[in-house]
Amino acid sequence: MEIRPKVINFVTEKIRALRHKAEHKMYNNIAVLHTNTMKTLTNYFRKEQLSKLYFCFPDPHFKKQNFRRRIINENILSEYAFVLKEGGMIYTVTDVKDLFDWNVRMLESHPMFQRVPNEQLEGDEYVDAMVNHTDESKKVTRKGGNKYWAVYKKVTQF
Repeated sequence: MEIRPKVINFVTEKIRALRHKAEHKMYNNIAVLHTNTMKTLTNYFRKEQLSKLYFCFPDPHFKKQNFRRRIINENILSEYAFVLKEGGMIYTVTDVKDLFDWNVRMLESHPMFQRVPNEQLEGDEYVDAMVNHTDESKKVTRKGGNKYWAVYKKVTQF
């Protein structure tokens, strides 16, 4: 689910190339959908349908008047909790320290999310994938930038 047309085109081409390379025998269960997740998420997913949500290098929206557009904010976290199963995880990675601090603050303040300590995530294949193997993470590595990541678990006992 993506709102930016350039990203949609890029991902569509990546999917098309993967399918072609695999002679259309693989990658038939992936797609990119042009939508505003912040407005339509619950139109696509039922209660407790998802086990993981990934936010990889989202737009930081640096201007204060645009903070409401950040994909992790106090207004949408309850919707993420709604679509996540109990114990479901939110994975987030960014190369913008201010955005990372914002994400942590928002998630820490929500009663249905609890941070998973980094020590418990050693060897986690999903952390490794988002931090080291996405196109954006590789670009950050090439440029010598920092990556900031955190994982939160949905909890119902608070």
